[in-house]
Amino acid sequence: MDVTGIASLATTMADVGTSQAVGIAVLKKALDATSESAMALIEAIPDSPTVSNLPSHLGRNINTTA
Repeated sequence: MDVTGIASLATTMADVGTSQAVGIAVLKKALDATSESAMALIEAIPDSPTVSNLPSHLGRNINTTA
């Protein structure tokens, strides 16, 4: 391998490393945006009504033969 080939290989490897670093940074930003969206959706879920509004016999048994 001559000097030109070595220089070309080094340049290519540096470009690949830079490309991978940029790809990882973009992926991290996308994950952050996704997690923020998920948290916003979770916070948007309305609170469930309290169980105290139901009669005492409801919610104790599960019909497994239906």
